[in-house]
Formats: sequence, C-alpha cells, structure tokens
Amino acid sequence: MTASPARDDLRETLRQMLAVLEAERQALAGLDLDAIVGTTRDKDRLCGILDGVALLEPDEECRGLLETARRLNEINRQVRNIIAANVATRLNVLTGAPQLYRAGANYSLVAGRG
Repeated sequence: MTASPARDDLRETLRQMLAVLEAERQALAGLDLDAIVGTTRDKDRLCGILDGVALLEPDEECRGLLETARRLNEINRQVRNIIAANVATRLNVLTGAPQLYRAGANYSLVAGRG
C-alpha cells in the first residue's frame, strides 16, 4: 500500500511538531524567553499546516506521533503553569498580597508521567 501525499504531509508535520515541542521543553527548562516565543510561533505555524491536512484515517505511525505530541504538549503546559505559579508566589510575597492561584498537587507529578 502506497502512502498518500496527505498522509506524508501529516507525518512530516507531526515530526516537526515533536521537534518543536522538545525545543519548547528545553526553552522552558532554561527559562529562555526568546526560545519560548519562537517555539510558540513554530507551534502556531504547524497547527495551521495541520488544519490544512485532510486525513480521515491516520495510519498507526501517525496515531503514535499524534499521541506523543499530545503528551509532550500537556507536559509543557504543566511546566508553564508551574513556572507561572512560582512567579505569582514570589510576586505575592514581595507585595504582601494573598496568593490567588495555586498549582496544586497534580503538578508535582509532571516528571513521573513522561
């Protein structure tokens, strides 16, 4: 069975998305704002490409890539939330304001999920 051009486009775009999500993880770990902004732009661009790829039935490889991208994106989202919660806590301590946002215990398990 020959791969369709749409499936090839999806597969390549998903591989690029995985690379961008990994770069985002590195940028978050290093608190590199320029890299974080760059990966956000790249993810937005790739999402636009994914919107244009019409594929009714992804093959097994595409399903695996999709699931991996979903998990990496969720982990990165949780890391962003932890960073935001830590910044909010520090700012509240400096200003004497009560803490309005708490990350909660769910985020303490981020490293164990991957």
